[in-house]
Amino acid sequence: MKFRTVSMALALGIAACAALSLAGQKKSAAASGPVVFAQDKGKFTIKLAGQTVGHEDFEITPSGGGWLAKGTAEIKPPQGASSKVTGSLALQGNGAPTSYEWSSQAEKTNGAHILFANGVAGITLQMQGAHPFQQDLTFNTPLIAVLDNNLYHQYAVLARVYDWSKRGEQTFPVLIPQELTPGTIKVESTGPATADGKSYEGLKVTTSDIEILLLLDGNHRLMRLEVPSATVSVVRE
Repeated sequence: MKFRTVSMALALGIAACAALSLAGQKKSAAASGPVVFAQDKGKFTIKLAGQTVGHEDFEITPSGGGWLAKGTAEIKPPQGASSKVTGSLALQGNGAPTSYEWSSQAEKTNGAHILFANGVAGITLQMQGAHPFQQDLTFNTPLIAVLDNNLYHQYAVLARVYDWSKRGEQTFPVLIPQELTPGTIKVESTGPATADGKSYEGLKVTTSDIEILLLLDGNHRLMRLEVPSATVSVVRE
């Protein structure tokens, strides 16, 4: 399961990969479990080796009895073409996804729409110049993480879904919609952490080949994301 770093050698979209299930898409957030989210809005600066290569604007808000996490990231690498990606993730109150849409604009415009219901993720992929492609992925747990390329606010969603009352290492199936590859991630609280003289709560996300550190404030809002092996950092403005 390969995590990538920004477009090209930059492919900052951290890839974990995929699987999912949602039993009862029509259930209310209250019926599906406790609400884990809080409203949030902000902007991230994306850096590679200390150099700014992009920005992401995001917002997490209540929507239709559930929650909506949406963001737009623009990547401008020192070499190569610029790109823009948008994502809109609808969630139940406990973090289980109900739908996701993404679009990417670079040399070509691509996108997809995903519906999660009854343990199946129904994906309709639209690539520029090609006929729509449909694929169903079937899984056995409703609580999965959607972590798409270059959309780092989705790690803020993951930080909310992590069970802070239990702490310890927790495992999640994940879906990287632009990759369509199955896999899992492990998430673990690392306790107090510091960066640039500021204090945070640390949350470590690992796969078989990469480690990501999330730095959160006292309300578990994502303030920084670090990928040391790829010299990638994402900092809230």
